[in-house]
Amino acid sequence: MRDTSQRALERWGWASIAVNVTLSALNLGMAWAASSLAIAAEMMHNIVDLAASVAVLIGLKLSWRRSRGFPYGLHKVENVVAAVVAILIFVAAYELAREALRGSERALVLSPWILGGVALSALLPLAFGVLEGRAARRANSPSLGADAREYRVHVLTSGVVLAALMGHMAGIAFPLERVAAVVVALVVVKTGWDLLSDAMRVLLDASLDQETLARARGIIQGAPAVTRVRSVVGHNAGRFRFLEAIADVRVQDLERASALARDLERKLREQIPFLERARVEVRPARKDVVRVAIPLDLDRQQINAHYGTAGHFVLADSSRGTGDVTARNVVKNPFASGPKGRGLQVARWLLEHEVDALVTRDDISGKGPGHALGEAGVVVVLTADTDVDSALAEAMAAIEPRDSSSPPPRDHR
Repeated sequence: MRDTSQRALERWGWASIAVNVTLSALNLGMAWAASSLAIAAEMMHNIVDLAASVAVLIGLKLSWRRSRGFPYGLHKVENVVAAVVAILIFVAAYELAREALRGSERALVLSPWILGGVALSALLPLAFGVLEGRAARRANSPSLGADAREYRVHVLTSGVVLAALMGHMAGIAFPLERVAAVVVALVVVKTGWDLLSDAMRVLLDASLDQETLARARGIIQGAPAVTRVRSVVGHNAGRFRFLEAIADVRVQDLERASALARDLERKLREQIPFLERARVEVRPARKDVVRVAIPLDLDRQQINAHYGTAGHFVLADSSRGTGDVTARNVVKNPFASGPKGRGLQVARWLLEHEVDALVTRDDISGKGPGHALGEAGVVVVLTADTDVDSALAEAMAAIEPRDSSSPPPRDHR
C-alpha cells in the first residue's frame, strides 16, 4: 500500500492541476478581452503546463508500484515525466516565438482590471511554486521539483508581460508585446533544457552526487571490522537512491561477515535519506601475517591476569600457515592506570595497532571490550596459560588450526 508521503505527493499533483486550470482560464479571459499577443502567449504556456501537471500526477501514481516484470519498481517514471515536461516546454516555446515573430498586429484593449489579472497570474504561481518546491525537496521528487520550477518561470514570464502592457499604456511605440513574447519563449527554453538534462542523467544511470558517495564511504569505513572500502557506486531512480559497495573486513567467519554486511546496509538506509536499497559486499581480508596481542605482567615475561591493567602488551607477528614468528615488539599500555572504562579504551588502542587476535586470562566476553573487539573481527582467545610462547601458539591454532603433522612454529626474531 502507498504510504502517507506518497499520498501527500499525489495531493500536490492534484493541486498543481487546479492551479493551472485557474491560470489558463484567467489568461484566456484576459487575452480575449484585451486582444493581447503577450497574454495569449502566457495562456498557451499555462495550457502546456496543465498537460504537464497531469503527466506529473500520473508519474507520481505509477512510480511506487512494483511487479514481477519490474521488481525494482517504476521509480524512473518520475524522471520520464520530467523529460516529457521538458519536451512540452520546448513545444510551447516554439509556438510562442513563432507567434511573436510572425503573427499579425493586434489592437490592444487594456484596462486596470487586465493589469490586475496579469499581476495575479504572477503572484499565484509564485506562492504555489515556493510551497511545492519545499515539498519536492523534502520528498526528493524530481517530477514535483520540475513542476515547481516551471511555476517559478511563470513569475518571470508574467512579469515580462505585465511590463510590456504597462509600457503600451504609457504610449511607448516600440512593439513591447512581441519582445515580451520572445523573452518568455527564451526563458521557457532554458527551463526546459535544465529539466531535460536532469532527467536524462537519471535515465542514463549517472552516478550519485559525490557528497552522497563520500558519506556512504565514511559510514562503511567507520565500522571497526572494515579494513578497506574498495568501491562505492550508486544511482538515482526517481526520488530514490540505490547504492552498492565492496569492502574488505577482518572477519573470517562467513556467518559473521554476512551479519556485518546486513548491519552496514541498515546503517546506510538509516543515515542516507531516500535510500531505497543498499547492497554491501564484504570480503574477508586474508593476511599473510597475523598480529597477536598478549598482555604482560610487570616482569614482561608472563601473561597478566587482567587485560585492562596490563602495563605492557607484546605484539607478535606470525606467518599464516607456518605460525613462524617474524616480529615481536613490546609496547606500553597508555591506559593501564586510567579511570573506569579503560578496558574499552585499550580495545580501541589495540585496533589502532591492527591486531588480529588477543590472548587474555581475563574473560571479557559479554563486556564492552569483548564486543568492540568481536565486532572488529578480532579473535579473543581465553587462556589459563601464563607463558607467552605457549599462548602465542594457542592463538595461532585458534586463528588457523594446523595439521597435527605440521612442524611447530619457529621464532625468527
